[in-house]
Amino acid sequence: MHFEHLPTTPRSEELVDKAFSRAARAGRAKSGKEAQESMLQTAANILSDNLGNVVTSWPDFDLVDRFYYELADATLADTDVEGVDRLRQHLSEVMWASRRTDEIKREYHGRIRNSDTDTARKFRKQAFARLADITEQVEEDLLAIGAARDALKTLPDIRADDPAIVVAGYPNVGKSSFVNRVTNAKNETAAYPYTTTNLNVGHFERDHIRYQLVDTPGLLDRPAEDRNAIESQAVSALTHLADAVLFMLDASGECGYPLDDQLELLDDVESTFEVPVLVVCNKADRSTDADADHYMSVETGEGVEATLDAAVEAVGYELELPFDE
Repeated sequence: MHFEHLPTTPRSEELVDKAFSRAARAGRAKSGKEAQESMLQTAANILSDNLGNVVTSWPDFDLVDRFYYELADATLADTDVEGVDRLRQHLSEVMWASRRTDEIKREYHGRIRNSDTDTARKFRKQAFARLADITEQVEEDLLAIGAARDALKTLPDIRADDPAIVVAGYPNVGKSSFVNRVTNAKNETAAYPYTTTNLNVGHFERDHIRYQLVDTPGLLDRPAEDRNAIESQAVSALTHLADAVLFMLDASGECGYPLDDQLELLDDVESTFEVPVLVVCNKADRSTDADADHYMSVETGEGVEATLDAAVEAVGYELELPFDE
């Protein structure tokens, strides 16, 4: 589940203008009380449907995979929406408005039907005023939902049901270069820290199984005590996703971080994840002076495929196949 395809959230003014302009067209097609009834029904239906669609276009957060729930919560916590719980409150308010417009329609439908034409027109105008008021009451909610949509639509398309290998380690040890080399990802790489700022995802296939490699700049490239609360929650989200972790070391020191600091970060990662953690010494063409499970050089290609094979084996994912009884 991801949020890339959430529709744009309308403003209350847009909804009211749309509803009343279409209602005016519907009213011109009829006369007398029928015109007033048609205008009421058209306006109320448009508002109710559009407000309801704002809510139903979002996934049910009770059913969202825990990884996406926590990642969304961490993302929204850094915005005015202030987390998933607050977003759900905004969605609830908009759904209330959708239902309230239906109630107003039913209330005034009976009044118009049981009145003369002039009174019916007055009732319809009263109903329109109340419909506009209800819609305007949720303007701040609609703005918040729109802001949440804009914040979440750029989250990476990570499939919680596909096996995932998280790549960790200090900046400049070769994480993005590794992901780019073995997958279809095209992440920026450069010889300075924090080149990338988001989760970067690449994919590769083995035996008809689609694996995800998740690079984690800004999260698993520094000690836990240096992360703020939002970053810590994003790390927590990754613990629900990872089936294995590749922790990359640079024993040559060219990354700019002492090996001892890298090993301390390794201890932190191993205590955070309850999945296999493979230690990989990259830039092995320059130095292998580190105790690691595997040695490779992304630059020369030496040991890269063997490292990827080891990661697949560590995941231990088996494709479920139909069978005959």
